[in-house]
Amino acid sequence: MRNLEGRVAVVTGGANGIGYGLATRFLQEGMKVVIADLDAADLESAAGRLGALGEVLPVRTDVADPDSVRALADATVENFGAVHVLCNNAGVGGMQRFATTSLATWEWTLGVNLWGVVNGCNIFLPLLAAQDEAYIVNTASMAGFTTTAPLHPYIASKAAVVALSESMAHEFATEYPHVGVAVLCPAYTSTSIRNDERNAPAGHVPRAQADPQLEELRDKVNSDIDQGVSPAYVADLVVAAMAARKTHIFPSPDWFDRWQDRVDRVRKQLD
Repeated sequence: MRNLEGRVAVVTGGANGIGYGLATRFLQEGMKVVIADLDAADLESAAGRLGALGEVLPVRTDVADPDSVRALADATVENFGAVHVLCNNAGVGGMQRFATTSLATWEWTLGVNLWGVVNGCNIFLPLLAAQDEAYIVNTASMAGFTTTAPLHPYIASKAAVVALSESMAHEFATEYPHVGVAVLCPAYTSTSIRNDERNAPAGHVPRAQADPQLEELRDKVNSDIDQGVSPAYVADLVVAAMAARKTHIFPSPDWFDRWQDRVDRVRKQLD
């Protein structure tokens, strides 16, 4: 998908981080952009800044709620008439051991990271398929390929998004050949994901309270995030990947060594 000018993009988690970077780059390409986010204040602030670059529609959305995602789709069509690019990007993180992770935290994390992608793909597919050309970009993570950190709900959700995206790309190659599917797999990226608990539902116990023994590790990870690649860099790769009809986008290819470590550990079980 090379020509983005005049087309319409929907970006969930669009008020901050990678989503904001994608929205910015799409506007620079001449697209009309819908940014969806759960945090109303962040959403309005982001829309105000992005509005200087082009047409932006902010829509408060809970991606874990299919009715909310349907309302997002309806608002997009009502205002812009079509959808050409869907970025299922909203996500939450987490650094916590399995035994300290409540079911409420599991449901919240999977609801946003996995069901948010499923809801977006399911509800927007008819709109995307109606276009001459369209693209779905699902944000996963290199954590979807590595399984050693205490990030259990996060890793499980991101691994599922990788598998879902790959299987959709395979199916769509014949079922919807004009609808591309890519999975975005960033590693450390300079975002505010550490603040994800501000939107956590009732029942979620703050990680620092539920698992205080991991405070030093969380601080180290947050420092690595702060020093990670920029959302603007990730957005550049996404635009280039759509133009090249890629199915995988890797902003941090050096993490392939960690992926290989996992493969090697598994292969040793054959001995």
